[in-house]
Formats: sequence, C-alpha cells, structure tokens
Amino acid sequence: MILLITPSARGQQCADSLQAATSLETHWAQNLQEASTRLRQQTYSAAVIDQFLLETEPEESDQMVEHLGTAYPVYINFAVTAMERLVREVRSALHRRKREESAARRAVVEQMHSEMRETLTAMLLSCELAMSVPDVPVPAAEKIRAIDNLARELRVLLQVN
Repeated sequence: MILLITPSARGQQCADSLQAATSLETHWAQNLQEASTRLRQQTYSAAVIDQFLLETEPEESDQMVEHLGTAYPVYINFAVTAMERLVREVRSALHRRKREESAARRAVVEQMHSEMRETLTAMLLSCELAMSVPDVPVPAAEKIRAIDNLARELRVLLQVN
C-alpha cells in the first residue's frame, strides 16, 4: 500500500494515478495528523510526502516521520511535479525498497548461518572433549555420540543451503 500525504486539491487524482500505475492500494491523507493516524493503523510500502507540509508544519512532520515504520519516504514538491514524474519517483522508491529489503534479508540469513556454524563447531568440539575424558560411562558416551552425529548432520545441511 502507498500513503499519499498532501493537502493539494489534486490529491485524489494523484492517488488514483499511483494506484493505476503501481497496482498498489493507495490512500490519501490531506494533512499530517491524518497521515500519522493512518500510519499507526496500517503498514505502507511507501509514503509520498508533500514537501510543503514538511516546511510549514515541522513539528507535526517530525511526529509523522516517527510513525513511518517500514514505509519508504518519497518527498515531492507537488507545486512543480507533473503526474508522470510523481509516478516515476514512486516506482523508483518502491524498487529501491525492494532491493534494500532483499539485501537486508540476505544479511540476516548470512548472519544466522554464521552464528549457527559457530555454535555447531562449539558443540562438536565439546563432544570431542567429552569423549576424551577417561572412563566415560557407556550410556553417556552413546548420548555424546548421538549429539555429535546430529551436529554433523546440521553442519551438512547448513553447507548445502
């Protein structure tokens, strides 16, 4: 979803054009208070913000920006921006957001894999050290071997993925 924030009389027309061009549901907020309310109620992919509002209502704009969440902000001067450029800017912002989300996901997955590999290495080392203790009871040795085998299976799965 896209949130369009402008007091412009052509706000609804802009919202309709954005929805037609992006196939994303687009809501229009005529002021920053309404925008803050909508941002608290729903999650948006992008928030198209009229620069006029930022300049004329700095305190309210700071409050609204706090509620953006994951919405990608797109700042537009509606007084001088044609509809085609508005659509282009929003499409570009949505594309950037998608790229940034993919990069963040890859980073998180890689971090998790790294942490899991470290944990598995520690588990395997601990199993080896436990097995090197003299006179380990047979039932305990069997449990340690089972843990070692499971850790090795997990390591193989992590390397495959």
